[in-house]
Amino acid sequence: MRRFGGYRVACEKGHELLPPGRLIRQAGCRRVRLRGVRPDLDIAVRHEPEETVVALAGEIDIHTVSRLVATVEESLEHGSSRLLLDMGKVTFCDSQGLGTLVVLSRTATRARSSLVLTNVGPFLDRLLEVTGLRHSFTIRAAQ
Repeated sequence: MRRFGGYRVACEKGHELLPPGRLIRQAGCRRVRLRGVRPDLDIAVRHEPEETVVALAGEIDIHTVSRLVATVEESLEHGSSRLLLDMGKVTFCDSQGLGTLVVLSRTATRARSSLVLTNVGPFLDRLLEVTGLRHSFTIRAAQ
């Protein structure tokens, strides 16, 4: 099934919509249904001598930010001077996700650490630029 904004899109017979609406017309289907899907965010933490790397893969949104916050707060307890958020496999980030990144940056500062975004893809880089948040983060080039 194709996902649009956290939903899978299919016709009444279960045909996937690629591109949106095209398959419905071809298969003679009339109705479209949206089935809720809980977006996934895979989080992997790696502690190195000078920094902690938190690798993210998937969607950062209202459904996944609580796990991200808990992971980052737990990682900060290890006392690393730098926390890297590897954004290379992030596929989606909504306003809740952006707000959470800002809060996590402040949380890291209070913990005497720095939050660094790395491997920021074109879509997220553009999102940070358009929202005026790009200057709020330290962004490291892709590794």
